[in-house]
Amino acid sequence: MSNKSLRLALVLPVVIMALLPLLASWFAYPETHLPPGFGVFPPLFVADPPGFNLTIFILLAIIEIAFIIFLIFPQWFGFSQLKPQPELPGKSLPIWFWLGLVTTLFFWWLMWRVKLCLAAWFIAFTPLWWGFIFALDGLSYRFSGGYSLFANRPKTLLISAAVSLGGWFFFEYFDYFALGNWYYPNSTMPELSHSTIVWLYIIAYTTVWPAIFEWYTLLNCFPKLVARYAQGPKLNLPGKPLLYLSFILIFAMVFYPYPLFWVMWIGPLLGFAGLLIALKIWTPFTALANGNWSPMLLMALSTLLNGFFWEVWNYGSAHPATPMTNPNYWMYDIPYVNVIHIFAEMPLLGYFGYLPFGILAWLIFIWSGKVFGFNTSLLANEKSS
Repeated sequence: MSNKSLRLALVLPVVIMALLPLLASWFAYPETHLPPGFGVFPPLFVADPPGFNLTIFILLAIIEIAFIIFLIFPQWFGFSQLKPQPELPGKSLPIWFWLGLVTTLFFWWLMWRVKLCLAAWFIAFTPLWWGFIFALDGLSYRFSGGYSLFANRPKTLLISAAVSLGGWFFFEYFDYFALGNWYYPNSTMPELSHSTIVWLYIIAYTTVWPAIFEWYTLLNCFPKLVARYAQGPKLNLPGKPLLYLSFILIFAMVFYPYPLFWVMWIGPLLGFAGLLIALKIWTPFTALANGNWSPMLLMALSTLLNGFFWEVWNYGSAHPATPMTNPNYWMYDIPYVNVIHIFAEMPLLGYFGYLPFGILAWLIFIWSGKVFGFNTSLLANEKSS
């Protein structure tokens, strides 16, 4: 297949994926042909979703507990214990770790302060996260024996920021059709112009993929963790059926946004996975077919770990006692399970959504690499992909 044909084969299904909700909206909303709140950026509150449902809560809790048991006791699920690779000799923490740590701590303090001038407040979010990204990178450098994205693949790190910007807009787009799984209540602050708010969000979106990938490289520094899930059941997933299933789910989500609220994550995940598998492009599901679950599970865990910081820092940045609150602050409107908030706007069971999100983010990065022609390898021992 020529490069031009490959790009067309990669782009066309994603365009269909993006257009399907608009097509469904034409019929689901016969008066406006668009869901309420569509196009308002940053997205605002739309409507109250269905309230707590004990049956759905219990079912989701059982699934999540089963997954936790799977992570703790993989041998119960057919995994063999491989001998881990020897640990590499450590390096001293690099200078960018200390600079990143100081930056993180300073802007964390700044964002959680109640009485600050607005000019200091609204710039805190993005420097906080880029400081954290470089702190994580420094830890990877320390425990890997001298490898990190910034030290060895700075271009990949920079490109991941660009993909992050476009990728998160992709999720914001689907969120309109799910009628607002999350929204940004402070995005209409009268102290800031709308254009300023938009630029704040655009810059903030560059931090999502780099943070996830830094966690992934860090977790891969520990051979025992990598070996834990490296020899399990072989699972071959069919490419085209997954892609077609994603089309069906995304179309149906528009008609049933609350029962299918989870589709805005799982639908695109199935679509990108199916597309790349069908085109025989490496994905973490390729490793899964060989019995190696480590890439997929470690990326999922990376996003879950990062999600803890996303949620806690976001929660602490909201101060009802003052009108000067974080403009990047978000809240959730997740139907049926929006209960049990522990220092977070995210409900307890909602953290489970970070697991597929990390894998989806990786698939989008791999897809982008094939479309635009850049190397998507993240680890030192990976060949160009």
